[in-house]
Amino acid sequence: MNNREIKIEEIISNKEYGKQRKDRRKEIINFKKNRRLDIGPVVSLYFESRSTMLYQIQEMGYVEQISNEELQLELDSYNSLVPNGKELIATMMIEIDDPLRRKNFLSRLGGIEEKVKLIIGDAEILAEAEKDLDRTTADGKASAVHFLHFLFTDELINKFKNYSNSLQIVIDHFYYGHLAIVSDEIRKSLSKEFS
Repeated sequence: MNNREIKIEEIISNKEYGKQRKDRRKEIINFKKNRRLDIGPVVSLYFESRSTMLYQIQEMGYVEQISNEELQLELDSYNSLVPNGKELIATMMIEIDDPLRRKNFLSRLGGIEEKVKLIIGDAEILAEAEKDLDRTTADGKASAVHFLHFLFTDELINKFKNYSNSLQIVIDHFYYGHLAIVSDEIRKSLSKEFS
């Protein structure tokens, strides 16, 4: 059980949220600036937090006019994407605008969610894909969206916070091999998930 889970009492009414929506949007855009990492030309990781999930739930409830009873089902799903203090969680997006190109590209990327790792100095953390549903079809087509968990020990958290250790994220898939170095700004923002 994650003690950082979002509770239904924290969700404000759609009417109240409508009054705050513009300001909340500005806040979350500013917050997310240092939580996105592009890996190669078409893959991006968006690192989640309690704040991003609360915003997502509140926004969905507002746009879709979901009642509090229905929102509890959404909370049950989204709470698995709230980091628990010993992990980083990222939404991996494969972003290709052209529909035909996207379809062809995704058809070769089956299993990409199992080929992502975070490297801190000489230590590696292989991402664990969310098990809510299979995001690679039997014929090898990947979904454009994946949810990844990077699980940390206390020792790895200390390495992460020590800026003398290099920090990079690698995708090592046969059809998509790319590496991205994590900037100090992103690292500082992500370090807050461990406090």
